[in-house]
Amino acid sequence: MSTDAPALRPREFGRWIWRQLTSMRTALFLLLLLALAAVPGSLIPQRGVDPQKVEVYFLNHTSSAPIMEKFGLFSIYTSPWFSSIYLLLLVSLVGCIIPRVGVYYRALRARPPKAPRNFARLAASATFETSAPVEEVLAVGRKTIGRARIDQVDNEVRAERGYLREAGNLIFHICLVIVLVGVATGALYGYRGSAIVAEDAGFSNTLTQYDDFSSGALYDTDNLAPFSLTLDKFRARFQVDGPQRGAPRSFKATGTYVPKPGEAQLPFSITVNHPLDINGTSVFLVGQGYAPVIKVTDAQGNVAFEGAVPFLPSDATYTSTGVVKVPDAKPSQLGFQGFFLPTAVSEGKKAPVSIYPGAVNPLLGLFAYSGDLGLDKGTPQSVFILNKDKLKQFTNKDGTPLRLSLSPGQMVDLPDGGNLQFVGLKTFVKFQFSSSPLLKIPLYGISLGVLGLMMSLTIKPRRTWIRASREGSSTVVEIAVLDRVSRGDLPVNLDDFVERFKSALAEKKDDA
Repeated sequence: MSTDAPALRPREFGRWIWRQLTSMRTALFLLLLLALAAVPGSLIPQRGVDPQKVEVYFLNHTSSAPIMEKFGLFSIYTSPWFSSIYLLLLVSLVGCIIPRVGVYYRALRARPPKAPRNFARLAASATFETSAPVEEVLAVGRKTIGRARIDQVDNEVRAERGYLREAGNLIFHICLVIVLVGVATGALYGYRGSAIVAEDAGFSNTLTQYDDFSSGALYDTDNLAPFSLTLDKFRARFQVDGPQRGAPRSFKATGTYVPKPGEAQLPFSITVNHPLDINGTSVFLVGQGYAPVIKVTDAQGNVAFEGAVPFLPSDATYTSTGVVKVPDAKPSQLGFQGFFLPTAVSEGKKAPVSIYPGAVNPLLGLFAYSGDLGLDKGTPQSVFILNKDKLKQFTNKDGTPLRLSLSPGQMVDLPDGGNLQFVGLKTFVKFQFSSSPLLKIPLYGISLGVLGLMMSLTIKPRRTWIRASREGSSTVVEIAVLDRVSRGDLPVNLDDFVERFKSALAEKKDDA
């Protein structure tokens, strides 16, 4: 005869899956899994936070970056696998909470349980005798117990306290759901974008002005707040000496903004961790760097390009890389790729390096190309990457790549007859613009959750029984205490309770 259990029917199997998913063990496992899944987001650059760093990562890790891209490691928090863990955790918590609320509701309506027959079998019990009558003993016992749910049946007092412990536990788990729902709502109905703004330049809150932009699935980009701002000045201060030489000390961006078209200009001052709020949109200062002002004249003598070009910092000394694209140059388009050194120092024939992030001795180094930049087809390109498939690099007479090195104010001639001038130097700021509805809901949820957690950790759910019986000329008093959560202080608390009980009986006798 086969002893194998019969196979579960689909409905039974579904119920089994639901019970497994809504167990507290599964919820804790999913919470831990979510925390572990979020760790790579703090180690790997994310497109939603700093897409420029993602592009630099692709340039520096040409083999591993495409593989990481397939697994969504550059957009972890919006990846399908992270969202799946998030949703499963939300469902698991809700499935845990709903039945526990029913259990707690029934516990609140229940009366303290009947005392066990033999108090000596409990972890903490005590017995003493007194001459006071039974009713007086029980009355003093109720008063000594203090705030608790108390019943008296015949010669027995039943008391229970600590109901708020489970309430704190429920509050904590409900607040976790509130935080998850609040974060999800902000992600669905919010947006985040960033833009690089150079000094004396402006930004209008329209989709085309963003360098990168991402929004929730339910956000309508037509609802962007119609503000604009102008960056007048950016000041960066670095440590100039000592072991911390070059360490950043302060960053401050100042300028003006217009909340709505037709309204008056208002001044702003943005520093790190002190954003500007404009009609529900927060403007953060998240990055900065140098933007050399470059002027390119083509072979026909026309100014084909003039403007500040942001170069992205790649290390603590603000050694920066950048690209200049000149699609209007004639007879062929021009492209330049190179680096910028704020404080350039060279030793012998070695390549110059930057030793300080401040612009003490600026140097611009570029390699020049001519041909087709690939912009005429309308295919989007990154402004920080130069597509060299159809470009020819300018070379020296000996065939080595032509390298242009310029200080501010210098001009060099190009082999095709044009020239390039390093006009001056500006700084740029990377602003992050974000709007997240119900932003304070997760904050409130976390605050209440901490309160609930403190309640569940500090409140002692305890049952106390007092039984009094008259034997001859004395009353035998039996006391038992039981903690529903094991604690090591139960015997000590019982001894303290017995002492207070005896003292109260003695005071009652003296008053009589």
